[in-house]
Amino acid sequence: MKYQETTYKADPILLRSVVISALVLCALSAQAAPADEQPYLCELGVQAGCGYYVGDATPHIFQNPREAFGAQFRYKFTPRWALQVKGMGHRITGPIVDEDGQTLETTWQNKMINIDAAAEFNFFRFGGRVYNNRSFAATPYIFVGVGMSLYNEHFHSVAAYFPVGFGLKWQFAKFVGLNIAWQHNIYIADNLEGIASMSNTYNLNGWNIMNNDLTSQLTLGIVFEFAHEKKVCKFCNGQ
Repeated sequence: MKYQETTYKADPILLRSVVISALVLCALSAQAAPADEQPYLCELGVQAGCGYYVGDATPHIFQNPREAFGAQFRYKFTPRWALQVKGMGHRITGPIVDEDGQTLETTWQNKMINIDAAAEFNFFRFGGRVYNNRSFAATPYIFVGVGMSLYNEHFHSVAAYFPVGFGLKWQFAKFVGLNIAWQHNIYIADNLEGIASMSNTYNLNGWNIMNNDLTSQLTLGIVFEFAHEKKVCKFCNGQ
């Protein structure tokens, strides 16, 4: 059986579901953020979901999903901007393809540990509404950053990558929130498979980013907020 590359189009039902979810979260934000609630600066939480791999040994991104789990810390600089630091453990796997392009019955798999830091932008002002009624308890967001991955047997291989993605976050109770995120990792490496015959086919490792491997994770997380923002009174001391 020959290995064939297939083109996949985005599912319109999935796209509509994401948009509807964002609208519902925003509608609920008024009830989720009491007017007297003081905003927080930090979040710490856990997340779990599925991850998958895109490279020389798989034709599309949704093939062979495997479990992914990790932890996340977020520091909010402003209601719009935040820094997130994330650690994620997951497995990647796929069919083995020989030099003639034939897919074999056996499969390969590797464990990975990813650590990254990313700048995050909120589409809506996120946080408590004690000083600003325009703030919301739910918002979609996007992020981009840098990271480092350990992989292969005994994690002896190291590669840098660029994480990009988007998500939805919702503070549904006092100091407790939910995060849904899709993250795409662009590696400066082409050997995530750990099999010499399937890696670095054209000797382009390390500089041609368009030929390198990719991974993605879709996760759901719960976060706990702490460290109240410092209270500021614009009408005190004659200001």
